[in-house]
Amino acid sequence: MQMADSHETHVQPRAHEQVVTTLRVEVVDGPDRGKHATLTDALAIGTAKDNALPLADFTVSRYHLEVRGVGGGIEIHDLGSTNGTYVGAVRVERAIVPAGTLIKLGGTTIRADDAGKQRVPVDDRAHAFAGMRARSPQMVKLFGDIERVAATPTSVLIVGESGTGKERVAEALHARSGRAREPLVTIDCGALASSLLASELFGHEKGAFTGADRVHVGAFERAGSGTVFLDEIGELPPADQAALLGVLERRRIRRVGGTADIEVGARVIAATNRDLRGEVNSARFRHDLYHRLAVVVLRIPPLRDRREDIPLLVEHFAHELGAAGSIEALFGSELLARWQKHPWPGNVRELRNAVEAALVVGPSLEMPSLAETPADGPLPPYKDARAHVVGEFERGYLVRLMAEANGNVSLAARTARMDRSHLIDLLQRHGLKE
Repeated sequence: MQMADSHETHVQPRAHEQVVTTLRVEVVDGPDRGKHATLTDALAIGTAKDNALPLADFTVSRYHLEVRGVGGGIEIHDLGSTNGTYVGAVRVERAIVPAGTLIKLGGTTIRADDAGKQRVPVDDRAHAFAGMRARSPQMVKLFGDIERVAATPTSVLIVGESGTGKERVAEALHARSGRAREPLVTIDCGALASSLLASELFGHEKGAFTGADRVHVGAFERAGSGTVFLDEIGELPPADQAALLGVLERRRIRRVGGTADIEVGARVIAATNRDLRGEVNSARFRHDLYHRLAVVVLRIPPLRDRREDIPLLVEHFAHELGAAGSIEALFGSELLARWQKHPWPGNVRELRNAVEAALVVGPSLEMPSLAETPADGPLPPYKDARAHVVGEFERGYLVRLMAEANGNVSLAARTARMDRSHLIDLLQRHGLKE
């Protein structure tokens, strides 16, 4: 997803219908027996009050389980609960079971059923919203949610895999708000050492620590009454979580080394590629801070779950990069078919890089290795060939590494046995980090 002219507007839906499954979950055994909830979207279950089905069972985690209706059954997703989720004697983390299956969590047993179908209007036209392009129902709904939420002062948590465009959504929220003329200040919580985060967020006074030779104004002061965007919020260390919670509760900051409180009026938007509910369950993320940040949660679907957007995005990126003509003429049907089937672990960012590479080297040579170069073709200079192969190896390795680490830079660095700062440099070099 890309940002563009702020004058673009959301296209109103055209009359078209889609059949949606209504999900009904009922507690059949345990302290909350008889309690139930019905939703057409994912239904979260746990003891926290913001779950769709909040429970009183102390053996259930705050955010224990999420269920949703899918083709052919009910999808179960355990959210990193302490006591686990069971179907019979089998503990499951993620599974699809038939409707009506009994599911046990702690001392509670639930049953999830297909409660019927309903027709809802959808629009299958191409949409342009705040520089983003889509036609999938999930993204069209997200565009509408952004438009509605942007007008409010509430905190927003954006959740999505690496490369889905979380920063673009944050920019759209700011641009469509009444704060658009004020600054949008971004802090990457995963790219800064813990010792620097407090200074970047709240500022510091001269002489506050070694090297502090002048006053530094932090993100909240620089934003004024605009927006502070906290990217990779899941990487925030515990001490900084406590400090951020204090700011959100009191709406005041104190610079590092300072004695005076400073009022702040900025809105906070945070983003993460993790499901922070699991982090809350394991006490790696503060429950009270999560509630302050996740007043509204916007979830960006991965590209593999909205493949109808791929041709539209290919066309958008190609034209943005200066190419003219239809995507069929530019890339050929074979390459477009491969792109349509590719899992895209790097999501929209990876797709854009693939489009750019294909425009540079030609569709028939998209991301080639040296071994794939025709034997009778011209041999490129050694330096160019080596740089290309090494670059493609690095990028392929990084895409898989970040996918397996679920976007967690620290975990990825440990897995690769690589210095974290070097990994961040490589990710930025290959366009794999927002």
